[in-house]
Amino acid sequence: MAPQLSAPTVRVHDSFLAAMAEFRAEGVHRSSHSSLGRELRTWHTRWPSADGFAAYVRQTGAVALDERVDGAVPVSTFWWLDGDAYLGRITVRHRLTPSLHAFGGHIGYAVRPTARRQGHATAMLRAVLPHAHHRLGLDPVLVTCDDTNAGSRRVIESCGGVFEDRRAEKLRYWISA
Repeated sequence: MAPQLSAPTVRVHDSFLAAMAEFRAEGVHRSSHSSLGRELRTWHTRWPSADGFAAYVRQTGAVALDERVDGAVPVSTFWWLDGDAYLGRITVRHRLTPSLHAFGGHIGYAVRPTARRQGHATAMLRAVLPHAHHRLGLDPVLVTCDDTNAGSRRVIESCGGVFEDRRAEKLRYWISA
Protein backbone atom coordinates (compact mmCIF):
# COMPACT_ATOMS: atom_id res chain seq x y z
CA MET A 1 0.00 0.00 0.00
CA ALA A 2 1.30 3.46 -0.90
CA PRO A 3 1.54 6.23 1.70
CA GLN A 4 -1.57 8.35 2.06
CA LEU A 5 -3.02 11.32 3.89
CA SER A 6 -4.76 10.50 7.14
CA ALA A 7 -6.37 12.35 9.97
CA PRO A 8 -4.08 12.28 13.01
CA THR A 9 -4.44 8.89 14.71
CA VAL A 10 -3.21 7.23 17.90
CA ARG A 11 -2.35 4.01 16.04
CA VAL A 12 1.00 5.45 14.90
CA HIS A 13 2.15 6.46 18.40
CA ASP A 14 5.52 4.66 18.34
CA SER A 15 6.42 5.80 14.84
CA PHE A 16 5.33 9.35 15.63
CA LEU A 17 7.59 9.43 18.71
CA ALA A 18 10.54 8.22 16.63
CA ALA A 19 9.84 10.91 14.00
CA MET A 20 9.63 13.65 16.64
CA ALA A 21 12.98 12.48 18.06
CA GLU A 22 14.45 12.92 14.56
CA PHE A 23 13.03 16.45 14.30
CA ARG A 24 14.36 17.32 17.78
CA ALA A 25 17.80 16.01 16.80
CA GLU A 26 17.69 18.44 13.86
CA GLY A 27 16.86 21.30 16.22
CA VAL A 28 13.35 22.02 14.89
CA HIS A 29 12.20 22.66 18.47
CA ARG A 30 14.41 25.76 18.56
CA SER A 31 12.62 27.40 15.62
CA SER A 32 10.32 30.21 16.72
CA HIS A 33 8.63 30.37 13.29
CA SER A 34 7.75 26.68 12.94
CA SER A 35 4.42 25.29 14.11
CA LEU A 36 6.13 21.90 14.43
CA GLY A 37 8.79 23.56 16.58
CA ARG A 38 6.10 25.03 18.85
CA GLU A 39 4.44 21.61 19.15
CA LEU A 40 7.76 19.98 19.97
CA ARG A 41 8.28 22.49 22.78
CA THR A 42 4.70 22.27 24.05
CA TRP A 43 3.87 18.56 23.75
CA HIS A 44 7.14 16.59 23.90
CA THR A 45 6.76 15.71 27.58
CA ARG A 46 3.15 14.55 27.09
CA TRP A 47 3.54 12.58 23.85
CA PRO A 48 5.12 9.49 25.46
CA SER A 49 2.01 8.68 27.55
CA ALA A 50 -1.00 7.15 25.80
CA ASP A 51 -3.32 9.74 27.36
CA GLY A 52 -1.06 12.66 26.44
CA PHE A 53 -0.70 11.46 22.87
CA ALA A 54 -4.46 10.90 22.56
CA ALA A 55 -5.07 14.46 23.75
CA TYR A 56 -2.60 15.77 21.16
CA VAL A 57 -4.26 13.73 18.40
CA ARG A 58 -7.69 15.07 19.39
CA GLN A 59 -6.46 18.66 19.39
CA THR A 60 -4.45 18.33 16.19
CA GLY A 61 -7.22 16.55 14.33
CA ALA A 62 -9.88 19.07 15.30
CA VAL A 63 -10.48 21.98 12.95
CA ALA A 64 -11.55 25.21 14.56
CA LEU A 65 -14.33 26.73 12.51
CA ASP A 66 -14.12 30.14 14.17
CA GLU A 67 -11.18 32.43 14.79
CA ARG A 68 -9.11 30.99 17.62
CA VAL A 69 -8.60 32.99 20.78
CA ASP A 70 -4.84 33.20 20.23
CA GLY A 71 -5.32 34.87 16.82
CA ALA A 72 -4.16 31.82 14.87
CA VAL A 73 -6.23 30.89 11.84
CA PRO A 74 -8.17 27.61 11.52
CA VAL A 75 -5.98 24.80 10.20
CA SER A 76 -6.61 21.33 8.74
CA THR A 77 -3.83 18.90 9.67
CA PHE A 78 -3.11 15.65 7.84
CA TRP A 79 -0.48 13.05 8.54
CA TRP A 80 1.34 11.20 5.76
CA LEU A 81 1.28 7.53 6.73
CA ASP A 82 2.51 4.31 5.24
CA GLY A 83 0.50 1.77 7.23
CA ASP A 84 1.54 2.41 10.83
CA ALA A 85 4.61 4.43 9.83
CA TYR A 86 4.44 8.20 10.36
CA LEU A 87 6.35 9.86 7.50
CA GLY A 88 5.32 13.49 7.86
CA ARG A 89 2.54 16.00 8.06
CA ILE A 90 0.94 18.75 6.05
CA THR A 91 -1.27 21.59 7.23
CA VAL A 92 -3.67 23.82 5.34
CA ARG A 93 -4.42 27.23 6.82
CA HIS A 94 -7.99 28.21 5.99
CA ARG A 95 -7.14 31.87 5.45
CA LEU A 96 -4.16 34.18 5.47
CA THR A 97 -3.24 36.85 7.99
CA PRO A 98 -0.90 39.61 6.74
CA SER A 99 2.07 37.68 8.17
CA LEU A 100 0.98 34.40 6.55
CA HIS A 101 0.44 36.24 3.25
CA ALA A 102 3.97 37.56 3.38
CA PHE A 103 5.84 34.59 4.80
CA GLY A 104 3.86 31.50 5.83
CA GLY A 105 1.34 30.74 3.11
CA HIS A 106 -1.67 28.46 3.16
CA ILE A 107 0.23 25.17 3.26
CA GLY A 108 3.12 23.94 5.37
CA TYR A 109 4.65 20.48 5.43
CA ALA A 110 7.39 18.50 7.11
CA VAL A 111 8.82 15.08 6.24
CA ARG A 112 10.69 13.21 8.95
CA PRO A 113 14.44 13.26 8.25
CA THR A 114 14.81 9.51 7.58
CA ALA A 115 12.00 9.64 4.96
CA ARG A 116 13.31 12.61 2.94
CA ARG A 117 14.38 12.50 -0.70
CA GLN A 118 11.86 9.76 -1.43
CA GLY A 119 9.11 11.89 -3.03
CA HIS A 120 6.94 12.14 0.08
CA ALA A 121 6.74 15.96 0.20
CA THR A 122 5.65 16.13 -3.45
CA ALA A 123 3.09 13.36 -2.97
CA MET A 124 1.74 15.01 0.21
CA LEU A 125 1.36 18.39 -1.44
CA ARG A 126 -0.35 16.88 -4.49
CA ALA A 127 -2.69 14.90 -2.24
CA VAL A 128 -3.74 17.88 -0.11
CA LEU A 129 -4.36 20.35 -2.97
CA PRO A 130 -7.89 19.02 -3.74
CA HIS A 131 -8.80 19.56 -0.07
CA ALA A 132 -7.49 23.14 -0.20
CA HIS A 133 -8.96 24.00 -3.59
CA HIS A 134 -12.30 22.21 -3.56
CA ARG A 135 -13.27 21.64 0.06
CA LEU A 136 -11.99 24.94 1.43
CA GLY A 137 -12.36 27.01 -1.75
CA LEU A 138 -8.78 28.29 -1.64
CA ASP A 139 -7.76 29.01 -5.20
CA PRO A 140 -5.00 29.75 -5.69
CA VAL A 141 -3.08 28.66 -2.59
CA LEU A 142 0.11 30.28 -1.41
CA VAL A 143 3.04 28.01 -0.55
CA THR A 144 6.33 29.44 0.67
CA CYS A 145 9.78 28.04 1.38
CA ASP A 146 13.13 29.29 2.59
CA ASP A 147 15.30 30.60 -0.23
CA THR A 148 17.98 28.09 0.79
CA ASN A 149 15.66 25.06 0.58
CA ALA A 150 16.18 23.81 -2.98
CA GLY A 151 14.30 20.57 -2.28
CA SER A 152 11.16 22.37 -1.15
CA ARG A 153 11.41 24.73 -4.11
CA ARG A 154 11.43 21.70 -6.46
CA VAL A 155 8.45 20.19 -4.61
CA ILE A 156 6.39 23.36 -4.98
CA GLU A 157 7.32 23.86 -8.63
CA SER A 158 6.59 20.22 -9.52
CA CYS A 159 3.09 20.68 -8.04
CA GLY A 160 2.39 23.67 -10.28
CA GLY A 161 3.73 26.46 -8.09
CA VAL A 162 4.24 29.71 -9.95
CA PHE A 163 6.90 31.94 -8.42
CA GLU A 164 5.65 35.39 -7.41
CA ASP A 165 8.45 36.96 -5.40
CA ARG A 166 10.95 36.77 -2.57
CA ARG A 167 10.26 38.45 0.75
CA ALA A 168 13.20 38.43 3.12
CA GLU A 169 14.36 34.78 3.15
CA LYS A 170 11.03 33.38 1.85
CA LEU A 171 10.18 32.48 -1.74
CA ARG A 172 6.44 32.76 -2.49
CA TYR A 173 4.57 30.54 -4.96
CA TRP A 174 0.93 30.30 -5.98
CA ILE A 175 -0.72 27.00 -7.01
CA SER A 176 -4.04 27.13 -8.87
CA ALA A 177 -6.63 24.36 -9.13
